[in-house]
Amino acid sequence: MKKVLLVFGFILAATFSTNAQDISNHAIGLRLTNEISYQKSMGENNRLEVNLGLRNDLKATGLYQWVWKIENKLNWFAGVGGGFSDDSSVKLFGSGVVGIEYNFESPFLVSIDYRPEIGITGALNELNSDFGISVRYQF
Repeated sequence: MKKVLLVFGFILAATFSTNAQDISNHAIGLRLTNEISYQKSMGENNRLEVNLGLRNDLKATGLYQWVWKIENKLNWFAGVGGGFSDDSSVKLFGSGVVGIEYNFESPFLVSIDYRPEIGITGALNELNSDFGISVRYQF
């Protein structure tokens, strides 16, 4: 994990620029925990993120996020939401997210986040944690 954070930090330092940060209207990509990720702007500083994962079972997560500027193209975000998982029975869970993101001058966005999840029904009756690195194309 230290190597991943070091590489991510290097990328941020090497590509740092002074342009203003905007939330794109749409962004689609991969969260490197085997999830397809889509983001839709819901306002100036808010967005909806939907993830579809195919690990051991089907998993869908929806998160409403607030985005705050740290520096020019560097933001941090936090959000809440929930989802369901389906292997042999449907399980519901509540979720949160906190992370940082960098918006490159090209149409790419890179982020790292932490997502805690707590089960509401089924076998998901404990706290689960998930770290993810995402790469998204903005349009």
